[in-house]
Amino acid sequence: MLKDSVQEALNEQVKHEFYSAHVYLAMCAWFEDQGLPGFASWMRMQYQEELGHGIRIFDFINDRDGKVIIEGVDAPPTSWDSPLAAFEAAYENEKAVSKSIDDLYDLAGKENDHATRVMLQWFITEQVEEEASTKQAVDRLKLAGNDSSALLVLDQQLGSRTSAE
Repeated sequence: MLKDSVQEALNEQVKHEFYSAHVYLAMCAWFEDQGLPGFASWMRMQYQEELGHGIRIFDFINDRDGKVIIEGVDAPPTSWDSPLAAFEAAYENEKAVSKSIDDLYDLAGKENDHATRVMLQWFITEQVEEEASTKQAVDRLKLAGNDSSALLVLDQQLGSRTSAE
């Protein structure tokens, strides 16, 4: 059974994951509006991945005989100054999620909740990949600068992603 402090923090993490999903869906819509379907597709897959993360924690709470509490999420931003700015925001979002997961891992340790720590190991590993993939896109967009041909090549490359995980 989950301790109240861990259950509360896990529910808060579900909210963070669903907010992240909303951010990525908003980015998807913005990229579609900008005529960059590859970037939009990449963001849509990120949206699906974040929803899956939220559900993974949701299921864990239920499996531990806890109580899931679904709260509303704030509306995400709806526009960015450039593709680079959008990916920089995505990178910052991933770093914030990583910190939240790390804090949750620390809390589970303090509460001697080994099962939660084991479950969170998957998320810690996942966040390394999440940060790396968004940082790579940021770095490539910085290299592309204002070169529209390079931007279109990156759009095509990121659009070739075939799965959310």
